[in-house]
Amino acid sequence: MSFPEFPGPLFTDLYELTMAAGYFDRQMDDPATFSLFVRPHPKRGYFVAAGLQEVVDAVTRFHFSDEEIDWLAQSGRFNRDFLAHLATLRFTGDVMAMAEGEIFFPEEPVLEVTAPLIQAQIIETYLINTMGVASLMATKAARCVHAAAGRPVVDFSLRRTQGSHAGMAVARSSYIAGFSGTSNVLAGKIWGIPISGTMAHSFVTAFESETDAFEAYANLFPDSAVFLIDTYDTLQGARNAALVGNRMRKKGSALLGVRLDSGEMVALSRKVRRILDQAGLPDVKIFASSGFDEYVMERLIAGGARIDAFGVGTRMGVSADVPYLDMVYKMVRLGDRNVRKVSEGKITLAGEKQVFRKIAENGFFNGDVIGLRDDSPDGKIALLAPVMEKGRPVGPMPTLEEIRARFAGNFERLDNRHKRFEDAEPYPVGISERLMEVQKGL
Repeated sequence: MSFPEFPGPLFTDLYELTMAAGYFDRQMDDPATFSLFVRPHPKRGYFVAAGLQEVVDAVTRFHFSDEEIDWLAQSGRFNRDFLAHLATLRFTGDVMAMAEGEIFFPEEPVLEVTAPLIQAQIIETYLINTMGVASLMATKAARCVHAAAGRPVVDFSLRRTQGSHAGMAVARSSYIAGFSGTSNVLAGKIWGIPISGTMAHSFVTAFESETDAFEAYANLFPDSAVFLIDTYDTLQGARNAALVGNRMRKKGSALLGVRLDSGEMVALSRKVRRILDQAGLPDVKIFASSGFDEYVMERLIAGGARIDAFGVGTRMGVSADVPYLDMVYKMVRLGDRNVRKVSEGKITLAGEKQVFRKIAENGFFNGDVIGLRDDSPDGKIALLAPVMEKGRPVGPMPTLEEIRARFAGNFERLDNRHKRFEDAEPYPVGISERLMEVQKGL
């Protein structure tokens, strides 16, 4: 499993390098531990961990090229000795992280890095950018899958995502969260995600008639044809689709479905279902797209829409209601001392940590505890595990299908009262007594 090319160590904020230069000047390079976590958001009670494999892949290959060192030298900001140090820099640290597909909650460290201070500092921007986008999209996609209530959901967002990297992250993250496929052909090639697509209105208007367009498409794709029926008049489009669908049946093939992309979906889908059934095509599915997200899908299903599968695009692909995660990366230990930030509203927890989860007798998640790395609470599962040691990955990484299965199992064990889109019940997350003592000691 490969990822698009790592942009390199200059994909960072300038202050990461100026701080690193300051550390180097004062010979400060003791081992440092940083925690990566998400601050609370009123519209998100849970998050889905994603992006870890890309991070491990990139950090393993981390180094400054001669060209990059030359460019930094020409900037005039950094002295020769510091640049010589950067030229030899590799990541030699350890990473503890939650597995991709794990569900986590605000303030819980989803990843902790322990490495020489300069190394740990410079990779901050890349970690937040990569895991922040991937986890944001996996979380939004999980909510859409939940709203679909068992109906297939396909990622149609590529043309509206915020750039090519985001488009790839959306395809992978949404598949982890339970989407059945993507329109993104490159994601299909790289990760084996099933690709899905029908036709655009331009295809229909390119022909003399809607029926001609459907016939042409059916001849090319007799086993996977889905007709877009709302280019002119949706109900007449359904009748034309039924006409071609019956012709296909006489030839030994079958129309897979029709797609709605506009209009009042509840009423239209019910009328289209009636037209298809009366034409003897009860097995033809109704697919729908058009500005969907979890809120719209939940409303349509509750209203009795006869929709068998959803294509979800822009609002999922940019996570329109929550377009960013307040993901942060904060130092919690340096050398032999624990450190913390105590700014108003942005207090952090000092110390190397672990997240422990209790599982109830019925198999559901029953509360988490943030503790010290060496805590050992009875009956709780530790969620952070080593993924890198001394700069190298620990063991083989899971396949995308294994990550997807992990998420599905985890999501089933999160009670529905924590999944509600409005007024969700907060999931209980506590702090261990030993971790609290560390904070008091500071």
